[in-house]
Amino acid sequence: MVAILVTGMSGTGRSTALAELARRGSRVVDTDSGGYAVEVWSAEEGRPEQLWREDRIDVLRARHEQDAAGEPLFVAGCVSGQGRFRPRFAAVVLLSAPVDVLLRRLAGRTTNGFGESDAERLLGGLAAVEPLLRATADAGIDTRAPAAEVADRLVAIARDVG
Repeated sequence: MVAILVTGMSGTGRSTALAELARRGSRVVDTDSGGYAVEVWSAEEGRPEQLWREDRIDVLRARHEQDAAGEPLFVAGCVSGQGRFRPRFAAVVLLSAPVDVLLRRLAGRTTNGFGESDAERLLGGLAAVEPLLRATADAGIDTRAPAAEVADRLVAIARDVG
């Protein structure tokens, strides 16, 4: 069973990539919804942060192992402490884009609560979090490319690690 973690900061195109993969018939899960994460207060950050529920991630993987018939599972998310889950994935792929692209995407966002008013938080996250994501990623994709090309790259990565 091949599970690929698709990660990256807000605005990098995780949801867009998953939508394209789903359109093609791939198995996808966005952990931003569906009860995969829980919000907890971070005294260190002085604000709430999202953490994955280990039980939910394990059930997701177990269900996929039973039903998959060799098809890859693409799981999208970016939460604090996700490095603990690294052994559960065959590959981790970091989606990224330049700051101006991310800010433009956030400004036009209508489908997600993390939007234009969170630009300062995004910039702080880019400086602190993206280097950590990059250090643990097996591959990276610049999402200035069309969604179809991003999806093609993700499928190729899944095939290579499968």
